[in-house]
Amino acid sequence: MTHTTESLALTIEAADPIGEAARELIHALCSEMSERYGSPPSPFSLSETAAPRTVFLLARQRGQPVGCGALRRFDDHTAEIKRMYVVSAGRRQGVARRILVELERHATEFGYQTIRLETGIRQPEAQRLYESLGYQRTAAFGPYVGSPTSVCYERVIHAA
Repeated sequence: MTHTTESLALTIEAADPIGEAARELIHALCSEMSERYGSPPSPFSLSETAAPRTVFLLARQRGQPVGCGALRRFDDHTAEIKRMYVVSAGRRQGVARRILVELERHATEFGYQTIRLETGIRQPEAQRLYESLGYQRTAAFGPYVGSPTSVCYERVIHAA
């Protein structure tokens, strides 16, 4: 589904995770994370978003790619948010919030009960976003266990 906000001319829709726009955004994300942390983000195969109950979203502002986010299966009841990113020119305009809300909508449609995600200690703006939308800090999970730079969050979206 495409959502548009006239003031931002923002559209968010499911997209090809290996398409040109997605590749450019992921490359920019990896570059920024390398600058902030000295290494790229945790491994994530974009082909995972082709599996059932997953989606890759692309946000465009006035037709230009400005952000992305992916939802993948963590287990039968839990989805994980991956590759949330907004280009610097698109920040502080509600783009990330809109992407996250759309990912949550997909998670609900896919029947997940909980959403998990990981961000980093050098991303306070991301932490504020997640907390403002009701995500609670939780113990590190999966590949983030023992990572000194990881901050993990979880939100129940549908009670069992």
